[in-house]
Amino acid sequence: MSDPRYAIGIDLGTTHSALSYVDLQTSDGEQPVQEVQPIPQLSAPGTVEALPLLPSFLYLPHPDELAPGELALPWAPGGETQVVGEMARSRGATTPIRLVSSAKSWLCHPGVDRRAAILPTDAPEEVPHISPLEASTRYLQHLRRAWDAAHPEAPFDQQAVTVTIPASFDPAARELTAEAARAAGYAAPTLLEEPQAALYSWIQGSAGRWRKQVQPGDIILVVDVGGGTSDFSLIAILERDGKLEPHRVAVGDHILLGGDNMDLALAHLVARKLAANGTQLDAWQMRALTYGCRSAKEHLLADADAASWPIVVPSRGSKLIGGSIRTELTRDEVTTFITDGFFPRVEASSRPAVRTRAGLTTLGLPYAQDAAITRHLAAFLGRQAGATAELEGFAGRVSQEHTFLHPSAVLFNGGVFKSGILAQRMMDTINDWLYMEGAEPARMLEGADLDLAVARGAAYFGYARRGGGVRIRGGTARSYYVGVESSMPAIPGFEPPIEALCVAPFGMEEGSELELPGREFGLVIGEPVHFRFFGSSTRRQDAIGEVLDSWNPDELQELNEIQATLPAEGRTPGEIVEVKLHSLATEAGTLELAAVARDGQRWKVEFDVRSAPQQQ
Repeated sequence: MSDPRYAIGIDLGTTHSALSYVDLQTSDGEQPVQEVQPIPQLSAPGTVEALPLLPSFLYLPHPDELAPGELALPWAPGGETQVVGEMARSRGATTPIRLVSSAKSWLCHPGVDRRAAILPTDAPEEVPHISPLEASTRYLQHLRRAWDAAHPEAPFDQQAVTVTIPASFDPAARELTAEAARAAGYAAPTLLEEPQAALYSWIQGSAGRWRKQVQPGDIILVVDVGGGTSDFSLIAILERDGKLEPHRVAVGDHILLGGDNMDLALAHLVARKLAANGTQLDAWQMRALTYGCRSAKEHLLADADAASWPIVVPSRGSKLIGGSIRTELTRDEVTTFITDGFFPRVEASSRPAVRTRAGLTTLGLPYAQDAAITRHLAAFLGRQAGATAELEGFAGRVSQEHTFLHPSAVLFNGGVFKSGILAQRMMDTINDWLYMEGAEPARMLEGADLDLAVARGAAYFGYARRGGGVRIRGGTARSYYVGVESSMPAIPGFEPPIEALCVAPFGMEEGSELELPGREFGLVIGEPVHFRFFGSSTRRQDAIGEVLDSWNPDELQELNEIQATLPAEGRTPGEIVEVKLHSLATEAGTLELAAVARDGQRWKVEFDVRSAPQQQ
């Protein structure tokens, strides 16, 4: 690829997606020339509007539902069979069985086949279905086509493109996101964690003043509550060669807890109000009500002057207008319900509640069992109490008496925090924790763009990778391990113990490749070989090749398995080849493992992103 003209940043969000870009030819220093690309999309049948955000919704219309030409787009005059964006969201609110939403959350769900046509999950057989991978590809494809229509002189596939992901995405979900981008026509996409993108945007938007707002020794807590997930990251501010350098030191677990949960909770609140007046809703109407509550929440939290918002639930009968159920949500109801339910004032020692689950459950996303985001944050900070102990310039700043890591500044991201009430509740809770341990209160970093920060930050990152601006250092966000089963005779009722072999240490830099020292493994040629796979956000000192024979339950979390099917390539099927394992943190932001034989033959060890075997 020739030298790109633009660094493009893509925010592939659960509820909204966006595109920003930096002109690499005219930009210099920390203040690049940056713009947000308006995205043409259908807002109503036959009506195309260029909006700053592309709602991450896909609508699958009935073949006879719309007249010819009503689905036309600038790059598809004859129209398309699927609708993406604002019209998909609004039309899907009244016909939810044809609406695909939360594709990003499904894309990282290890319990389903993410390449299978499973969305919409509760739609009848006559409604078309698509896979989470295909839905994500469609959003990314729409953004690419919007760019090419606006910039014919600078084709998308010749630009430097960065796509954002939650910091908590495991290697399989990262690889699936990269696969969706490639399928959408992205030539060589780079992945970037969303909290880092938000910080990049804050740095760029500060016009250089960020150096006055933070100082060496600061620890910035990024709290990103989006449509589908809650993400926490810690970024320490170091001083090297007289310059401030942000250094990412920790990320949280993948928590499916965000705006979608709030929409569903508000829907149940409204349903209870309707039931008290004698109106019962069925499952179809509950889904429509949930989308209505989403609109109400977004408007009421964003507009301090709005006292209430109307909600209309369509009837299931033939009298769609006369039979519609009308109600409303007030701003006080929304803020009180969300504040108390999702941001309660809790102690720093609080931890998320775990309830006993039913033996049978419907197919759905693995949402967090505890809705209190503040409890999840308390658990994250508690696990990271010693995260900065080994960092240069942080010696002596961490006391053994501290029960959690003390942030000194907080950066919010995500549409939820458009409500100043929710941001202030989170700040008050964090500062209560700090006060109880005799620490100075944390300050809120001002100036965050809650809608476009991630896309802007991704474009700035693409610019920084080419020598401009400020880079955040950190490498891989976790240490990764492969389980090795001990060799021992069969003992009835006793499983062979598993050791954890470190294959990628914490902070492994992008573009580096490491060989596991000393250990060789036998891989079967022509047959699949499975590895159990683990990750840790707390074990920072484990070196590559280090073996753990025991660990605490909260130190290592089991992730997707690794599967390798090694082609024979001139060898005898079933032959066991002695190999060493190499780990590679790619420039694109994914993690790869390779099996290398003594003669140099090399196989990629794939992260298995398929579903678990189905019961027959």
